[in-house]
Amino acid sequence: MANRVAVVTGSNKGIGLAIVRALCQQFPGDVYVTARDVGRGQEAVASLASEGLKSNFHQLDINDLNSITTATAYFKEKYGGVDVLINNAGIAFEVADATPFAVQAEVTLKTNFFATRDMLTHFLPIIKAGGRVVNVSSFVGSRTLNQCSLALQQRFRSEDITEDELVGLMQQFVDRAKRDEHKQGGWPETAYGVSKMGLTTLSIILARRLSKERPNDGILLNAGCPGWVRTDMAGSKAPKSPDEGAVTLVYLALLPPGVTEPHGKFVSDKEVQPW
Repeated sequence: MANRVAVVTGSNKGIGLAIVRALCQQFPGDVYVTARDVGRGQEAVASLASEGLKSNFHQLDINDLNSITTATAYFKEKYGGVDVLINNAGIAFEVADATPFAVQAEVTLKTNFFATRDMLTHFLPIIKAGGRVVNVSSFVGSRTLNQCSLALQQRFRSEDITEDELVGLMQQFVDRAKRDEHKQGGWPETAYGVSKMGLTTLSIILARRLSKERPNDGILLNAGCPGWVRTDMAGSKAPKSPDEGAVTLVYLALLPPGVTEPHGKFVSDKEVQPW
């Protein structure tokens, strides 16, 4: 019987590294740091080892389909699939960044939505029965949803929105941002918020699909919010440490066998939040 295995994307630093640290302490199986950069990933493994924690490394760049398919094949062959997948990799432009909004929209959604979707497309089929999938989203996503036009809010909250429709909406935002027409289209001025709104909605859609296609496998898939955390991305003024930010995400990753909820929910501070 292959060992159990947990995989965390974008985990060489920040919240991702804190998630790995907690899993090394609590998860009964192998835990993988993944990162684009091999050197940084191996440094993260070494730093955990200096704390007496054993982790493993596999190169994974979620913006590179070849990298995703290589990693999928590796975990399928070595472990027969994946028990815990935490999609943590993501980017955000600083508030004061002068990069044009059109570029911010395209670049942010490319990683936070489209590349994370590619991860899920390839990894969901190899999630083992009883598996846990956690997409790292943000309360900024739900705040952004409330700033959208009523028509958009209705679609994002509807129970019949499909993955294809969602992908079309995310692309529409990018295309309109390029033409500086996003506001007329009912979209707010936050690429990060829209990317996380899309990721939470994708989580809800994929959870519904899992319940329908693999009803007896007991897989739970949720979107989790770490809160505002002191990282390179969120700055030094944030109230939470990375270890504190990891708490809800690790809680979702380690939901005990046999429980059926939460599933397809947005969870913050270990509580299901309205969407």
